[in-house]
Amino acid sequence: MLSCTPIPAFDDNYIWLLQREGDPRVAVVDPGDEAPVIAHLEAEGLALEAILVTHKHWDHVGGIEGLKARWPEALVQGPAGEPIRGLERLLAGGDEVLLHDGETRFQVLDVPGHTEGHIAYHGESLLFCGDTLFAGGCGRVFSGTFEQLYHSLRKLAALPAHTLVYCAHEYTLDNLGFAQWVEPDNEALKARLIATRQLRERDAPTVPSAMVLETLTNPFLRCDEPGVRAAAERWAGHALEPGFEVFRALRLWKDKDYD
Repeated sequence: MLSCTPIPAFDDNYIWLLQREGDPRVAVVDPGDEAPVIAHLEAEGLALEAILVTHKHWDHVGGIEGLKARWPEALVQGPAGEPIRGLERLLAGGDEVLLHDGETRFQVLDVPGHTEGHIAYHGESLLFCGDTLFAGGCGRVFSGTFEQLYHSLRKLAALPAHTLVYCAHEYTLDNLGFAQWVEPDNEALKARLIATRQLRERDAPTVPSAMVLETLTNPFLRCDEPGVRAAAERWAGHALEPGFEVFRALRLWKDKDYD
């Protein structure tokens, strides 16, 4: 059985530790800082087998060099379309990543938009999506495009409803605050806000989420919903086509007025 443990880093990052029961070899996803990973692995007597990277930003790659110095045999894998120092295997959509002697398998998905070559890892009903999809939200557009991010989110939303979503930041409460601006009468969203506040009061992670919950409460996955479209049109001040135009307006609205 595969377990996924969050290793907190910086103010709000999660470095995901992937481990199979009884196997001391582990992998980590998006290690922005080596120190908490080294401390955790040494305390538990674990060895680093692989480093998986979703995109180029410093808070996702900053720990690669230090981890390789400690575990030189760990294979660093990440997006072929981004300039990331230390990558040893370049990945693109359709590639497969094997861990734990092949017991753990992930398919690579191309999900650009937040950055130009962002990838995600999907397998065993788990999704490691970096900064493309957040619990209750999505990443900003930096070196990618709005259109890329919209289509990437549609691709992720089409995954099975039971898929567990492991994003890289604890942004959920903030994201749901904006979602409530968009859909103040969404009952599923109201219930999610209560549950999320309770988790954060205990300093517990709100991640992973589930894809079914995202499709019910995340406005960036609900751009065809009439209420979401109407809210985006009120902000934009003009009519919008369902889908991409609504998405772009929502992302700009959050960028300019909420964040």
